[in-house]
Amino acid sequence: MNQIKLLLAKPRGFCAGVERAIGVVNIALEIFGAPIYVRKEIVHNKHVIETLAAKGAIFVEEISEVPEGAVVIFSAHGVSPEVRNDAAAKRLKVIDATCPLVTKVHLEAIRFANERRSIILVGHQGHDEIIGTMGEVPDHIHLVGSVEEAEKVQVKDPDRVAVTTQTTLGVDDTREIIDILKRRFPKLVAPSSDDICYATQNRQEAVKLMAKDADLVLVLGSDNSSNSKRLKEVAEMCGARAHLVDDASEIDPAWLEGAHSVAITAGASAPEYLVQEVIAYFQQMGVEQIEEIEAIDEKVTFTPPPELAHEMAKRGTPV
Repeated sequence: MNQIKLLLAKPRGFCAGVERAIGVVNIALEIFGAPIYVRKEIVHNKHVIETLAAKGAIFVEEISEVPEGAVVIFSAHGVSPEVRNDAAAKRLKVIDATCPLVTKVHLEAIRFANERRSIILVGHQGHDEIIGTMGEVPDHIHLVGSVEEAEKVQVKDPDRVAVTTQTTLGVDDTREIIDILKRRFPKLVAPSSDDICYATQNRQEAVKLMAKDADLVLVLGSDNSSNSKRLKEVAEMCGARAHLVDDASEIDPAWLEGAHSVAITAGASAPEYLVQEVIAYFQQMGVEQIEEIEAIDEKVTFTPPPELAHEMAKRGTPV
């Protein structure tokens, strides 16, 4: 077993949007005290949710579950105007932790609709981010989740079509779908920059670098995390065996049989301590060789939401 070499992806784990969202909940708990209500999971990771719940965050599915006048936080995945209206009707104090990159997609959809274009949104049915984006312009938007759907989607005017995407998709899969749309709609308008977020792309690139030298890839992340599931798929597309695990306790020793190199990464909503626990799991088996594989040096940070920054400033807390 001590012949196994560990390859650690860099970057891995928390992105700037996730760090910001988790920070929003923690700061709100400090400023306003428990309970703080959070609509949907603030990020898609069960360990993060359990930790915040223990501090006094109450996670709800809908605004109807939040008491009138309470503090509510919108998750990193964004919400529709309907949710904002429901919160206003209950006089809730809203703190919006939507990732700025998701907000960018919302604003693109609104701009395209104002230009009277049909919008094709590439993403996964039922994902929180997709529900929020589609809610912005429900009469103008068509959801496409596969190459098959891209071949079949029908729009009002083929000459006035725009495309935007869910931020946490697989880069290669999205490129294939958009290529089909460009062929079908030659005048297709795309955003000025790629909607797939920098963190999703960087983590996928790191996995590609590792997977070619790895017998097994372990991805730390929860099953409802879209970007974590994509990391597993990217590893498999590169020819490696891959498993998505929430933590070290889910590793099956049978996976390690015949493996000489094991790559480890983590989805954008998975805490670093989970990676360290997996490293410790292997070190307890006698594994000593550990190498970090760096794809790109990430330096992105986001400021707190304005409504929270205002409260911090009132109390003299550094923003």
